[in-house]
Amino acid sequence: MAVHALGMLACEGERCPGGVLSSSTIARSVKTHPVVLRRVLADLRRAGIVEIRRGKQGGVALARPASRITLRCVWEAVDDGEPLFAGHPSGPNPRCPAGLAIAGYLDELRGAAERQLKDALGKVTLARLHRDVAARIQVSNPAKTRGETHA
Repeated sequence: MAVHALGMLACEGERCPGGVLSSSTIARSVKTHPVVLRRVLADLRRAGIVEIRRGKQGGVALARPASRITLRCVWEAVDDGEPLFAGHPSGPNPRCPAGLAIAGYLDELRGAAERQLKDALGKVTLARLHRDVAARIQVSNPAKTRGETHA
């Protein structure tokens, strides 16, 4: 939801520097209630990723250039502290050496996978995401991107 909202803001910012969108507009695209989206936007604001502008021309805008916002920053802004990969809900029997060894082994694998994912997300900026998504839209619907319409 956060990446979707930020992708929209990056697109709007490209069309109109300082582009502002209402949370209602973004919520419609994300297919969620504006209040739910506003909670996510509040996390992004606290992280310095978006700014909230009040007033008649108010709304949400990127707080810094899309080229300076990584997907890792976004993830960290909305991270709820839950582990990315869940382990055994109650853990193995503490008297079972095999279960304890397996649990430790899987914890190490999960930690390595999470580090790799964070590293990969740190290499992707919102500007790159915007370019890549725009290219996918162009490929999937070339007539629309050229301004053609079909009845």
